[in-house]
Amino acid sequence: MITKMTGLLTRVLDDEVRLQIGAFEYQVLVPESVRRVIQMKIGQEVTFHITEYLEGNSGGNRFIPRKLGFNTEAELDFFDLFCTVEKIGSKKALKAMARPVKEIADAIARQDARWLSTLPGIGATTAEQIVTTLKRKVTQFAMAATAPTEATPPEEPKPKASAKKKAVAEPVPESQPVVIAMETEGQLIEDVYQALMGLGHNPIEARTKLDGLLTCGKPFKTLQDALTLIYSQKG
Repeated sequence: MITKMTGLLTRVLDDEVRLQIGAFEYQVLVPESVRRVIQMKIGQEVTFHITEYLEGNSGGNRFIPRKLGFNTEAELDFFDLFCTVEKIGSKKALKAMARPVKEIADAIARQDARWLSTLPGIGATTAEQIVTTLKRKVTQFAMAATAPTEATPPEEPKPKASAKKKAVAEPVPESQPVVIAMETEGQLIEDVYQALMGLGHNPIEARTKLDGLLTCGKPFKTLQDALTLIYSQKG
């Protein structure tokens, strides 16, 4: 079984991406929360934590192998846990994970079935079932979901000791500004999506408006700039 895949991101579609590894291009299904993070990384090398399942009818004789991709191992573990809820299979769980794991885990922990019912494909009855099944199992995800951003600090702060002796700062490696810019850009996209949700748009409407923003060709550097562009567009 494949557990991790690293390759060139060639396409990002509505609910899947295409990953080029050598001579092969793979289809990887991703949830909306993952799609938003990687949609600006086309042409770059990315890594997905992978799980697989067979799609097909129980009475049929044709099954299609599907690969599901996540940015972190914690997201994959949460997905596996989500699938333990009665009547929630891989496809439904993938569709429901339209918000960050931390937000979903927080809602389950506080037993907020009403909030959970706003997730795609999750009705009131299913939301109650999610709370009943997972309320005592999600603490680690609610607490650890923010860890990846601070768990990988590069081992570059060490030169600070010698930096005190010189007033002139050492030149920063060229790769560092690029990484910071990518992280900032990704966070801004996530902030815009969350703002649209806060303004009353459902996940599909928010994603449509966000996609329109990203394809309009106009630059934006702040959340206010982005919202102004979104609401100034016709339709």
